[in-house]
Amino acid sequence: MSHNTWIHRGVRVLIKPLARTPITPNQLTAARLVSGIAAATAFAVGDPAWADIGGIVFMVSFVLDRADGELARTTGRMSVPGHRFDLISDALCNMLILMGVGIGLRHGPFGDWAILMGIVAGISVVLILWLVVRVESREGARAAELPSVGGFDVDDSVLLIPVAMWVGYETPLLVASTVVSPVVAAFFVWRYWWVARRA
Repeated sequence: MSHNTWIHRGVRVLIKPLARTPITPNQLTAARLVSGIAAATAFAVGDPAWADIGGIVFMVSFVLDRADGELARTTGRMSVPGHRFDLISDALCNMLILMGVGIGLRHGPFGDWAILMGIVAGISVVLILWLVVRVESREGARAAELPSVGGFDVDDSVLLIPVAMWVGYETPLLVASTVVSPVVAAFFVWRYWWVARRA
């Protein structure tokens, strides 16, 4: 990520008051993890009202995901363990949320296959993150970064998840996630292979 998208700039304003408090970036990351698990659980219920609640909780989790890094950079409290905790939390939240969507759609047109679709999408997202970390460990920080477009990162596309849940497009969301996530994972597998071979 570029760390300078429109969303990062907005969150930067919100966390300024926190810079003068005892609240730490790791505490925000922990809150992000808890809220992400809560959103995934709400999606897994399979009820429209719970899906709406899950969308709101997801948005809170998304903002916290941006806020922990911004607070760390603003206060100079960046650390390798903190960065690792952030990455693990991101991977777990994104995986569980997609799995939650799949579980919630188990009574839909795909039946129990929806659960498998959510698992495939979720594991693909974790694989992408792991490969990004591996590429950056070889090539340096941000070596696997994809370009921003119009002030938005590719990672900001997760905002489509709550929107899709709110407007009743959870089935197309699951289909798109099941197709796109493995394709992007395959790209990063190639990218990692290319970096490893060049090294």
